[in-house]
Formats: sequence, structure tokens, C-alpha cells
Amino acid sequence: MKKFFTAIVLAIFALTFLASCGAQGLPKEQDKSPKNNPPPLTINKKEGNSMGTNTIYLAGGCFWGMEKLMSSLTGVQKVTSGYANSDKENPTYKEVCTGTTNARETVKVDYDPQKVSLETVLFAYFSVLDPTVANRQGNDRGSQYQTGIYYNDGDSEKIVKQVVDVERKRWKTFKVEVKPLSNFYPAEEYHQQYLEKNPGGYCHISPRAIEKVKNLKVDAHPYQLPDQKTLKSKLTPEQYAVTQERGTERPFTNKYDAHFAKGIYVDIVTGEPLFLSADKFDSGCGWPAFSKPIDPNVVVEQQDSSLGMQRTEVSSRTGSSHLGHVFFGEPNAPGGVRYCIDSAALRFIAEADMDKEGYGAYKKLLDKQ
Repeated sequence: MKKFFTAIVLAIFALTFLASCGAQGLPKEQDKSPKNNPPPLTINKKEGNSMGTNTIYLAGGCFWGMEKLMSSLTGVQKVTSGYANSDKENPTYKEVCTGTTNARETVKVDYDPQKVSLETVLFAYFSVLDPTVANRQGNDRGSQYQTGIYYNDGDSEKIVKQVVDVERKRWKTFKVEVKPLSNFYPAEEYHQQYLEKNPGGYCHISPRAIEKVKNLKVDAHPYQLPDQKTLKSKLTPEQYAVTQERGTERPFTNKYDAHFAKGIYVDIVTGEPLFLSADKFDSGCGWPAFSKPIDPNVVVEQQDSSLGMQRTEVSSRTGSSHLGHVFFGEPNAPGGVRYCIDSAALRFIAEADMDKEGYGAYKKLLDKQ
């Protein structure tokens, strides 16, 4: 009887410890094997090799989901789960769970810059992030789940800060760490490609979000946000008010409401391709209406409670330009979705001009019109 009672006590203790380390109500798997990791990667210069691989380190909550997301992105060559900027050398998962190591669950992303830009990698990262909270993502709580971007060279630092400046414009508070990498320790082997080995395992990132990144069509690199001085000289007062101050132009009298020529609509601020004429329709609302963007990754959707209404705001990915709103369950819209967009946020490029303007690759998508 005493042996049975002892076994019960030990089992309860083990379950309590596991629940404290994983997601609330969704504990992670116990560390089953002794830690036998290589030395840390302490970086003082740009990582890479003769094949042209670059590296960035991303902390975005549980590394199982972030590893799956980044592995889904075309051009990413390898993703390694691990612990970044730890105060303790070569920490184990159990030690990281205690919160005493100051380590962050992080993925090391090796990517081919000829196939995917760092800007695109970072915008994919932000697409699944809640940057307004500290020490948590999804159901996970603890300092090990603090979000962060850790760079290892000057070129990456510059791009990271440019993208972060764009993302800051979207949020009233911003809690993502942005700093150089001090060290990185690969996690235990069973953590590597965990969701590939365990398809039903816990993931705080939705399958839909992962699928969206997997099907990305438009790389972000060519479309850079100008500084404020350039913006004010480039944009008309109305264009500036709409894109930078979340204004709204008058309905029915704007430039593209009744415009149905064949071509592409791009962000007036950055030139990033946003919508095709093939997806434009007359909704009767007084503003340009589209059934979908050219690539769902080029727009960012956020809840908007301004003016006493609950709506979904749409902004551009690389410029954070306010574009308009998207409405669902619309009976007169193809697929029931209507992107209601301000003309002042757009520039139209006719089919005949798409080649010389650098958008020739999208001409084949106009044929369905």
C-alpha cells in the first residue's frame, strides 16, 4: 500500500511540473532525454556561407509554431528551434521553463536572400504576432515566450529596424524586443520539427495563417516606405490624410469608384501591388470595391472600433498605409467579401504600362477578367 501511495504522489508532482512549463491547459511534452547540445553560437559578424545563406533569429512564443511557419516560407532553407540570449550556458528546456535563465524560445532562420528577402521573412513573422503584449503569445505565459528579433550583422540590423518602424505605426503599444544576438543554444532534438513529427501537437499559430505564408506571391523587398519628408512632398494633401492619418475620401466622387480599365492597383506610398482589375466590381458603395487582394500577404487586417463602429481596417504591408476596410457576409460581393478601398490610397497602372513599370509578371492574372 505504501509503494502504491508513493507512486501516486510522484505522478501528481510530475503532472504539476509539466503543466507549469507548457501552454495553460496545453502542456508541452516532458524533456525525455539529457541535454547534449553543441556550444552556443556567439555572433560578432554576419553569418553566411559560400551558398549565400543569411540568418535571422525570431522569438514569437512557442517555437514549435514559429518553426512550422518559417519552414513554410519559400526560400527558407533551415529552421532550428532553440534558446536565445540566455544568462545560463547551454540551458535545458526544464531550466528555461523556470524563467530564471532569461532565455527566449527562438527559431534560427537560415534563408536564401536570392529567393526570399529579410523584409518578407519579418513581415511573415509579424503576420502571426501580437506585438502589444510582453512575456506571452497565445495560451503561453512566461518570460521564455517574450517576442523578439535578434540580428547578428549591420545589414540585418538596418532592415530589421526599417520593418519594425513600419510595424510600430500599426499599434498603440509595441513590446517586441529588438536587439543584437548574444548567444543561441539549439533546443533538445525532440523539439526540432516538432509539429512535423507530431501533427496533432499544440500550436498557437492557426493552420490558415501558415497556409497563407506558404502561398506568398509578392516579395516585400522592392517596396520601401519613404521618410515623412519625402511622403509629404510626394503625396497630395488628400492622399496623405487618407494613408497616414486614416482619413476617408468622399464617396462616388473619387478617382477609381467607376473606373474599370484593365490593369493593376498599387500602394500610392510604396508601389507594392495590392489589387487587380479582374477582382474589382461595382458594389454601389461609392468607393472602389475588390473581392480579394492580389496576395493576402500584402494587406494587414486589424480591428477598428473608431466612430462607434466595429470594423476591420485594411492597411498595406510594407507601407502601413491606411487603405480602407473589409466587410464579410456581403450578399452582392463575389464570395461575400468586399474590400472597400479609398482611391487616394491607390495608383492604377494600365495593362499596357505594366511591363515598363515593373509589374509585367502580373499581366497573366488579368486574363480571367
